[in-house]
Amino acid sequence: MSQPLIEVQNLKKYYPLTAGLLMRHVADVRAVDGVSLHIAEGETLGLVGESGCGKSSLGRTLLRLEDPTEGKVLYRGTDITGWDRRRLKAFRREAQMIFQDPQSSLDPRMTIGDSIEEALLIHGVGSSDRERLQRVAELLVRVGLESGHAFRYPHELSGGQKQRVGIARALAVNPRLIVADEPVSALDVSVQAQILNLVMDLQHELSLAYLFIAHDLAVIGQVSDQVAVMYLGQIVELASRPDMFHHPLHPYTQALMAAVSLPDPHHRKKTGALTGEVPSPVKPPSGCRFHTRCSRVMKICPEEMPLLKPLESGHCVACHLYH
Repeated sequence: MSQPLIEVQNLKKYYPLTAGLLMRHVADVRAVDGVSLHIAEGETLGLVGESGCGKSSLGRTLLRLEDPTEGKVLYRGTDITGWDRRRLKAFRREAQMIFQDPQSSLDPRMTIGDSIEEALLIHGVGSSDRERLQRVAELLVRVGLESGHAFRYPHELSGGQKQRVGIARALAVNPRLIVADEPVSALDVSVQAQILNLVMDLQHELSLAYLFIAHDLAVIGQVSDQVAVMYLGQIVELASRPDMFHHPLHPYTQALMAAVSLPDPHHRKKTGALTGEVPSPVKPPSGCRFHTRCSRVMKICPEEMPLLKPLESGHCVACHLYH
């Protein structure tokens, strides 16, 4: 197995809630609550779960766009959780992000070329304006746009074109790791396929590692080597893509799989769709956080939190049914 490029150990990210005139701290939103995982060089880890489960918070904390409440982030074996802004600047040449909304991630007052060149200027890439402009043109062509798009503004581009610009900007400083936060969720289905193919082609060309965040299992199944399933701030299942899709173990994962539509008119949907509301991350249920919605709940489930442990096959699951 390859050595991890990036690894998180018992990572937690809590957002404080305040109340009253004195803004007293009254509670915390436990967006990420004890996550451990790693990504190898050139590997794609797909992160899937319902909206609000903490996927984006995990991605932002992993890149130190958010400061972790607790835990460690190790990049090439070095803990970066205590790094200052100067050292983080060097780290961000190695790790970049593709944001979820291509419209809001671009400054409407800047041309596309200026938006991409800004990253080059910040990190000191290129010795002259001419060299940087040439780099911008090369990046635009690489992601399937024309070099002339550098002189356009974001409102002149379609959603798919804006997302390609986001990808070009992430590639500008030659990173080794990219966190893709639902990069196709806001796009039409036909455009989604083009962006996914582009993402995979770039990975093969540049040996990139991805944390690919999505709520669509079909997308995750197309791009991932490993798949992690997240529920209410915690990883409940982690396995290779074939194992996850052919042998899902956690009741939550099984319910997600049952909800996937197949392009087969003769296929009858299995029962077992999720029921009930997602509990609040401010006050999550005791024990297993999924027990309030689980059809296979046992006496131990509300009493004891299951740990994410590997089975003999290497498939990891946090469920009392298997331990």
